[in-house]
This record gives sequence, structure tokens and C-alpha cells, in this order.
Amino acid sequence: MKKIEAIIKPFKLDDVREALSAVGIRGMTAMGVKGFGRQKGHTELYRGAEYVVDFLPKVKIELILPDGRVEECIHAIMGAARTGEIGDGKIFISAVERVVHIRTGEENEAAI
Repeated sequence: MKKIEAIIKPFKLDDVREALSAVGIRGMTAMGVKGFGRQKGHTELYRGAEYVVDFLPKVKIELILPDGRVEECIHAIMGAARTGEIGDGKIFISAVERVVHIRTGEENEAAI
């Protein structure tokens, strides 16, 4: 099993969710986060003082998938989240040792 973590632009969340649904992904977790990479921050003016906003709003989505579903998931996220502009985001893939469903006690692929 793999864990997919994707950092995307907030306005792309619905597009990504729909793209994942279209390839049969049943669930995901989404949370608002802040960060920066190559996009860096920007300067704003507040009450006459200039300051730098280093952390930009993003959305982080997480999914746990069987190994065989990873590539189609990556392609779905990339297709839906890409704008072609700086700050489109990143996808991280890592191994998952074990998953346990709290209510049923099912484990691993049966739990996802």
C-alpha cells in the first residue's frame, strides 16, 4: 500500500476530487495548509507598513491506495491540478505498513 500526499492550489480541490472519483477513488482527506517553495511569498501593505507573506495558502490531500492504483491516481491529480503556473504543487508517495479500520477491525487493503 502507498500513501499519496499532494499539495495543490486551493481552487483546484474540486477538480482533483472529481478526477479521483472518475478513476474510482472512494475517499481522501483534505486539509488547508500554508507553505512555500519556488513560488516564494509576496509583499503586502498593511496600515502603511510593508511586510512579506512567506506562507501561501494550499490544500493538502492524502490517500491510502493499493500499489496497483498509484499511477492512475498520480495522473488524475496531475491532470486536474496543473495550471502550468508556478506553485501548482507536488505529490509525495510513501509506503504504508499497515492500516486498521477502527469500527470493523479490518486491516490493510480491506480497511481502505
